[in-house]
Amino acid sequence: MKRSTPLILALVVGGTLAQTQAATPLSLNLVMSLVKNVTVNGKVTEQLTPAPKSVLPGDVLSQVVTVTNTGKIVQRGSVVRLPVPASTVYLAPEKGMAAARTEYSIDGGKTFSANPKRKVTVTENGKSVTREVPAKPNEYQSVRWTVPELAPGQSLKLGYRIQVK
Repeated sequence: MKRSTPLILALVVGGTLAQTQAATPLSLNLVMSLVKNVTVNGKVTEQLTPAPKSVLPGDVLSQVVTVTNTGKIVQRGSVVRLPVPASTVYLAPEKGMAAARTEYSIDGGKTFSANPKRKVTVTENGKSVTREVPAKPNEYQSVRWTVPELAPGQSLKLGYRIQVK
């Protein structure tokens, strides 16, 4: 029998959430939805169930944060960071989301890169050699978006899909 898994999420904007919301007029709303493929009239389509009460290993979830500028001036270069919950693995970015520079972290959010690399040690000709290789998406531990510009009252959505371990 599969166990349901509770998820604990954290959402960070440019440091800590409390500090940033006091310093910038950005409102954040995070929605996690369970993604299921269902057949309707013979056609397979996705069904999203917001805020599922429980999830099972193998379930796919969509995490989408809506960022809204509640201030009176244009916000430029706002940074939004969303950690990948420990009991999940990153799959892919959500399709159809806003255009923002996206970077990933494989070291718990200490460093970010559009194409993170990890070091591996291999043996070549009897010698141990360390090389950098691209990290796989399932190694991503946090995602960071830099929003170029957000006008007063404007909202945008940022997100990704994860799978429960």
